[in-house]
Amino acid sequence: VQLQASGGGLVQTGGSLRLSCAASGYTFKHWNIGWFRQAPGKEREAVGCISTSDGSTNYADSVKGRVTISRDIAKNTVYLQMNNLKREDTAVYYCATGAISVRCLQWEYDRWGQGTQVTVSS
Repeated sequence: VQLQASGGGLVQTGGSLRLSCAASGYTFKHWNIGWFRQAPGKEREAVGCISTSDGSTNYADSVKGRVTISRDIAKNTVYLQMNNLKREDTAVYYCATGAISVRCLQWEYDRWGQGTQVTVSS
């Protein structure tokens, strides 16, 4: 099982970024995919999760209305579209799989990709 996160970078406050998570090595629809982030000095937290089978989503309150998670089954890829970025969105973003629910509980995810850095500057 491999998850490859990409798309991070430096963006100004109010800008947008789209992160990608390419999955391989397993049946894509078998497990849901979640996005999590960890800011310096803080614990890792959930951003949102998606059911790879039916596309249903669940978002953290801190990002609700500003992010959209989608999936491309043909490409075995999940996207995290982030709009109106704030400085507090600065973090390393990780995608993970292994869960069969979309409750976005970290303990349900046991396969993690490497992170991609998102930095929001004013």
